[in-house]
Amino acid sequence: MRRMASGFIAGLAMLALMVPAAAQDTEEEEAPPPDPATLECHDQAIEGSGPGFDASREKSEQAARDNWLEKAKAVFPDANWDIALDAGVSCAVQGLYSKCFALGTPCRPKG
Repeated sequence: MRRMASGFIAGLAMLALMVPAAAQDTEEEEAPPPDPATLECHDQAIEGSGPGFDASREKSEQAARDNWLEKAKAVFPDANWDIALDAGVSCAVQGLYSKCFALGTPCRPKG
């Protein structure tokens, strides 16, 4: 019984060590949203996604943004993710794999 209790306590200690690492897996701090008054924007949002599920969430997010940018440049050749309105990335998770989707309205500076 003592051996089982000490194994349980060791397991809890390992879990406690893992929690701070999991808490760090949050989204990066986002830049302030662009001022719509300074932008000319498309009338519809565009969605992009990577080719499939990837073991790296970071790679999956980047693939989604890259696909979004490819589609957005068909609307505005100088489209840029950083000034897209209501831009965001969401991911579907299946086990250890992620498939991400980038959604935003492409814009360009007025003028």
